Formats: sequence, structure tokens, C-alpha cells
Amino acid sequence: MLDSLQSSLTVASSGLEAQSTRMRIVSENLANATSTGRTAGADPYQRKTITFDAAMDRASGAQLAKVKEIGADTTPYRVEYDPGHPAADKAGYVKLPNVNMMIEMADMREVSRSYEANLQVVKQVRSMLGMTIDLLRS
Repeated sequence: MLDSLQSSLTVASSGLEAQSTRMRIVSENLANATSTGRTAGADPYQRKTITFDAAMDRASGAQLAKVKEIGADTTPYRVEYDPGHPAADKAGYVKLPNVNMMIEMADMREVSRSYEANLQVVKQVRSMLGMTIDLLRS
């Protein structure tokens, strides 16, 4: 029984770590949502994406959540006419990041919920381990 509880802690902690990385990526995207190129016609910030994978933990035999890849979103950049902008090309158009604030906010809410769920598992397992220890003492 203690092995299965230990495995539950291992799985939940891998979920916490994966969601923490995902939150960092979402935060970077939000922070750079208006970051244009530094020179005329230069590409702006490109939205980052994250992909997860399951990995077998040999010690516990459990499937863990792992970050497989942090990639770049290939969605085209938004273009806006602003001839006075330092990053405007010869025609006066500025490339803006391919970051959609609504998508990032939805991702942030999902990350928060997933993180909270994994944290709740850790709390429950700790409680169960405490109850098991109390039973073994009496």
C-alpha cells in the first residue's frame, strides 16, 4: 500500500513540474504579446508552445508527465499598418507577435486548474500516509 501511495506522490509531483513549466511558457507568451522586431521588417516574438509526453518511471512503475518539447507556433504573424513604428518595413507595415491573448488566458486558467488538482493529490496522499502511520502505531 505504501508503494502505491509513493507512486501517487511521484505522479502528482511530475504533474506539478510539467504544469509549472507550462505556466512559464504561457507567462513568456503574455509578456511578449506586443514585442516587435528591433529593426525595420524584423520578425517579432514568436509564440512558444509546449508538448507533453508520458514517461515510465522505472522505480515506481508509474507513468509520469514530462515535457516532451518546447516549440514555436508557426501561425503567421499579425501585420498592422504603422509607418511611424521603428520596426515598420518600407511599406509601413509592422509584424506583430502571433500571440492571442484570449488563448493564453484560457491556457493559464487550465494550467492553474491542473496544478491545483495535482497539489490536491499530494495533500490527500500525505493525509493518507499520516493516517497509515497512526494506525501502525496503535
